Amino acid sequence: MPVESRPEPAGVNRDKRTAIYTALRAANPEPTTELNYSTPFELLISVILSAQATDVGVNKATAKLYSVANTPETILALGVGGLKTYIRTIGLYNGKAENIIKTCRILLDQHSGQVPRTRGELEALPGVGRKTANVVLNTAFGEPTIAVDTHIFRVANRTGLAKGKTPLEVERRLTRLTPEEFRKDAHHWLILHGRYVCKARKPLCGECTIFDLCEYRDKALS
Repeated sequence: MPVESRPEPAGVNRDKRTAIYTALRAANPEPTTELNYSTPFELLISVILSAQATDVGVNKATAKLYSVANTPETILALGVGGLKTYIRTIGLYNGKAENIIKTCRILLDQHSGQVPRTRGELEALPGVGRKTANVVLNTAFGEPTIAVDTHIFRVANRTGLAKGKTPLEVERRLTRLTPEEFRKDAHHWLILHGRYVCKARKPLCGECTIFDLCEYRDKALS
């Protein structure tokens, strides 16, 4: 079935979707990740560490880690025990340390120490799932991928941009329905909107730049 003939989610058509993204772009013309990194490898490691952790917490840990080890070779040289000393403040650090060391070894053995640029190769790395792969592809390599975390899942469903019961369902609808001109930055606009405005327990509807466009039934100015 051609993309053009698929039904739109109820309440949100292409014009409203374009208006939502236009408003988000006007408020933040150049959105980006809040993780601190200087290379694709650093971003990859930071995103692995960010699972069930805050970006602030990850940045505090990696500021010390990357000052002494920020390549596959140097992190591998730390070993699991050495790496743990830098990331022990991050949730699930034991498993993350194991995965990062395994990932560094694979990068050296199979990718000449470089971060691969395909989804399949990224997802083959220990500790890297679809969401992490999407973040790396988008943020490091400029691919128009949309990584759906809890914030984006919430915003997409509340606003009506892309309703779905699972993150993968929401991702596929966002990717299909987001106009091409907005697709590269959609991930960052939506995650930042969910993190700071469209919060889980008490959304700040009175501060929302897309209040009039949002389909959320319980939105309120107060």
